[in-house]
Amino acid sequence: MVREFRFRGYNVDQLKNLSIESLLPLLNARQRRSLDKRVGKYMNDQKRKLRERIKTIREGSTNETLRTHVRDMIILPDMVDITINVHNGKDFTPITIKPEMIGHYLGEYAITNKRVQHGAPGVGASRSSLYVPLK
Repeated sequence: MVREFRFRGYNVDQLKNLSIESLLPLLNARQRRSLDKRVGKYMNDQKRKLRERIKTIREGSTNETLRTHVRDMIILPDMVDITINVHNGKDFTPITIKPEMIGHYLGEYAITNKRVQHGAPGVGASRSSLYVPLK
């Protein structure tokens, strides 16, 4: 039996029907504070354009891939099941938004650094490597 995802007691369909004002008390304080100021600083042009492009994809009028540099966008319920390519500083990382991601930022899922893989030390890397015969 698959367990249905619930966000603070609401399922995904109920969350999609909520307005942003009624969704605010369900979010954490940082997200609530950012969205509360959406008229001023939060909803700048980039975020507004991204929301409009998400609406057009949701309606099915276009089938473009969403590519964005907006990493500080809060994931809202109307973004669920959409794939967004988020820039991580080098390339675009595809992120398929799941219901568990609601209330998080897009940038949390496009990691900007990767694991360092060191190679073998070269000549002069340590004191003992000074005496390694050269080829």
